[in-house]
Amino acid sequence: MSAPDPDQQKAAALEAILDAWDKALGQGVEPEMLASAAIYAALADMVEMYGQEPVADMCAELPARVRAGEFTLRAGT
Repeated sequence: MSAPDPDQQKAAALEAILDAWDKALGQGVEPEMLASAAIYAALADMVEMYGQEPVADMCAELPARVRAGEFTLRAGT
């Protein structure tokens, strides 16, 4: 059996996270709190897997990636 396609895995992971996000919003959790918790959880998991320095290096690249629109899901934002 072959390994799942990475693009399919990313799409499935994003769908699962967005479903959980919508559920939390429906329970009254503020979007800012969700975002903060999601970023914390992701970074903590990445530090555990890769170590502090590689994750810090990746985070140093985030401003340029944000400005380039990599994280913009809706047009005009």
